[in-house]
Amino acid sequence: MKYKHIIWDWNGTLVDDTWLFVDIMNGVLKDRKLNNITIDDYRNVFDFPVQDYYRKLGFNFEDEPFESAGMDFIKIYDERKFEAPLFDDTLTTLNTLKKLGCNHSVLSAQNIITLKKSVSHYNLNQMFQYISGLEDHYAIGKIEQGKNLISNLDVETNQVAMIGDTEHDHEVAEAMGVKCFLMDRGHNSTSRLTSKQDDVFSSFTELLDSIS
Repeated sequence: MKYKHIIWDWNGTLVDDTWLFVDIMNGVLKDRKLNNITIDDYRNVFDFPVQDYYRKLGFNFEDEPFESAGMDFIKIYDERKFEAPLFDDTLTTLNTLKKLGCNHSVLSAQNIITLKKSVSHYNLNQMFQYISGLEDHYAIGKIEQGKNLISNLDVETNQVAMIGDTEHDHEVAEAMGVKCFLMDRGHNSTSRLTSKQDDVFSSFTELLDSIS
């Protein structure tokens, strides 16, 4: 096994929830008489910090603070978060890599309390060595959390890989000094991901061939 530790993004990488983010956001947009978005629209504009993504959707933070609009989304998401399933190949992939001697951690821009509740809901607590999220709800990014996580791993960086679904995951992996693999079935479009690197995959089956 080439890698001894895999750092996983959560939303859009292990959990199939892009559709849920779009559905909730469309409700928030409707309340403000802003245009709805499609999944393709979302995957083309979603970014970190999330405040910039809101601006692209037409939110005016002179009329309403970002914290107010953001919390409207978060409150609904918190009620509906368990509607999203794991990807069909998530469990088999985690278990396959575990059997090959690879440990796992989660690194997310999600609030840490919400993240831990979600990991527990899917019965994955025992799967991860570390679960790292943010202290707030505003998803500024996770570069600092990534640096802290990598400093706690007793593994050389060339034996660690990051797997995510956004351009930001690529940035985080670079900041940690680890190899990045990107999945194109999550929160960013294929074209955005391939503009960053060649290692972009549509299934974990394809991915396993490259990392095991």
